[in-house]
Amino acid sequence: MYKTTIKIDGMMCGMCEAHVNDAVRNAFKIKKVNSSHKEGQTEIISEQEIAQKDLTAAIEKTGYKVISVESVPYEKQGFHLFGKK
Repeated sequence: MYKTTIKIDGMMCGMCEAHVNDAVRNAFKIKKVNSSHKEGQTEIISEQEIAQKDLTAAIEKTGYKVISVESVPYEKQGFHLFGKK
């Protein structure tokens, strides 16, 4: 699994977040996508690494500007019981 973080310029509201999320969902097979206009970024969880140029093209078609793309291996965090021995 991979976690891809994309810095995006131009998202101003929740509807902008929805446009970016829909563009990503329609272009790629992903597990999860979440955008934040306040942070100016989108996070994607996917089984396969997604090519930076393909992500940039899919998002910029919607009118937003991709500033950077970073992809790192991702492991789902499990639930831990604190204090259990």
